[in-house]
Amino acid sequence: MPKICTAAEQRRFEFGRDSFAFENETYWEYHFDSTGGKTSFSRRQPKPAYAHHCFVLTRAARQFLYHVRFDPGQKAPDDDACRRLIREVVGRNPRRPCPVEKQIVIPGYAGLRDFSAARAPLLKAECGGAWRSYVLRSHWRMVFPISRGHQAGTASSLHTALQTNIPPIIHLVKFPSLAINHSMVLFAAAETGGGIDSKPTIRIIQRNRSDFHLTRQHARSRCRLTVIGRAARWILSRFIGPG
Repeated sequence: MPKICTAAEQRRFEFGRDSFAFENETYWEYHFDSTGGKTSFSRRQPKPAYAHHCFVLTRAARQFLYHVRFDPGQKAPDDDACRRLIREVVGRNPRRPCPVEKQIVIPGYAGLRDFSAARAPLLKAECGGAWRSYVLRSHWRMVFPISRGHQAGTASSLHTALQTNIPPIIHLVKFPSLAINHSMVLFAAAETGGGIDSKPTIRIIQRNRSDFHLTRQHARSRCRLTVIGRAARWILSRFIGPG
């Protein structure tokens, strides 16, 4: 009978190894005024070539974590072989790891960070289009009221998942304004006096364990938001990339 990875055996998500090397941009540039606490934005010029793939990349990052074993000791495959491997990975279940003996071996690279640095065009093309960030069955949840009790429960669930080496995928939203509509992979949490300290760039803090706030590091701009657990349901410290 195939052996399923237990929590102790499941590889922990490491940002420097398991994240994408290329940038997922936005069509807008956001400017934070550290003195006045205000946020302004302007259209990014030139228009980014790769943007609004946050839901695509969070899903793919966890698929690589759950289903791939990288072997840097072997020769790296050519583009056609890489394309086939990527398609096989993104066709796997993003919710649970596969049996150890069914892991996909990608030779020539130490992890997803190295792989995506060398094969960025292939990964961008094969992981999925930006439309997949908008057409998701889980998006229905944000249109209904979400209580502070729900957010407290979400925080507890996220913490539990992280303790068992499960990197939860979450949906961050401020509805109906959609000032933020973003997906993240959580992989670490550190409790501090004022909330959860985060690095390298974004902090999500929970106050009174009933709501969440998103804060840009080195700025005073803050917005209240809703966190919806996706595929697994405390707080996070780091993220895959800008959405």
